[in-house]
Amino acid sequence: MSAAPLDGGQKSAARRAARAIDALRRGWPIGVEAEGQRLELLPVETGALDAILPQSGSVSLIISATRADTLKLLNQLSAADPSLPIQIRLPAPVTAAEILAIVDPVLDMRYPMKGPFQSEPLANPAAAKAAMELARHAALLPAFLIVEEAEDSVEAEDVAAYADASALTISAHARLPVAANAEAHIYGFRSDADATDHIALVVGKRDESIPVVRLHSECLTGDVLGSLKCDCGPQLHAALEQISAATWGVLLYLRQEGRGIGLINKLRAYALQDQGFDTVDANQRLGFAIDARDFSTAARMLELLNVPKVRLMTNNPEKVEGLEACGVTVEERLPVRIAANPHNEFYLDTKRDRTGHQL
Repeated sequence: MSAAPLDGGQKSAARRAARAIDALRRGWPIGVEAEGQRLELLPVETGALDAILPQSGSVSLIISATRADTLKLLNQLSAADPSLPIQIRLPAPVTAAEILAIVDPVLDMRYPMKGPFQSEPLANPAAAKAAMELARHAALLPAFLIVEEAEDSVEAEDVAAYADASALTISAHARLPVAANAEAHIYGFRSDADATDHIALVVGKRDESIPVVRLHSECLTGDVLGSLKCDCGPQLHAALEQISAATWGVLLYLRQEGRGIGLINKLRAYALQDQGFDTVDANQRLGFAIDARDFSTAARMLELLNVPKVRLMTNNPEKVEGLEACGVTVEERLPVRIAANPHNEFYLDTKRDRTGHQL
């Protein structure tokens, strides 16, 4: 397992993507370039739509394929490729509130009557696909209004550089005694590409044995607030206890809230669960993948810690596959057994039945 740091061109590409992501979070329009063409887009969630919406003619909107599916658009010829976003045309006048009701599934029960919509050929498929990924990195709803003017520009290839785990480096290290084990050291990881910091806690005295390792994705509601809707908090503490009972081990704390869709979108998924959707359907109705996490980040952290082989604590086979695809040898999978409660029993059943989690 090896990774080279980003070269100058890759760093410039990653920084362009970072600036575009910052612009989206601020509600500014961006231009996305691909295949010699430029697509100018305004994020629906944060953009000042009312200021630019026309009173006549039409507007074009780009949404994710999974959101289009919930709007019953995928039977139209121009929306037939499930790997691509969908472009739809709306007759003007249309308000910002009406557009938001189209893209935010949490509002479906409040505004059930929408459409009819007409899908149209994507103006720039590669650029539209890159924009969807930028929206995920920005933790915004994946929906854009096509506009005529944008100052900031990013190329579709820049997005891949932004997500390149090889840019990750160890930036800080300190001794950190924790409740599970006073013999622990914490490592902080920072990337030249994105602004996300990750943490590794090395517990116990390191020797030649294969460490027990847990990949734990950040969950503010479960880890900090003690949410009963998931099993994240109990899994975190059980992992620390099990690692502490071994000779040594590593807890990787990955800043990938909500399986990679961000805190706000995770709360939207909670609202959809309150409407009766399970965790899988909630993510898809929001326009995201069932699991948008990238385990190459974890593999890079293990590489920097010189941990090529692990005994992995997980019920998720995708974590095993993700690490092994990046060159980490998983010698053994150790199940994590957490008792269900009345609030998360359905959630745990869904992980077992729909995403293949196993004990």
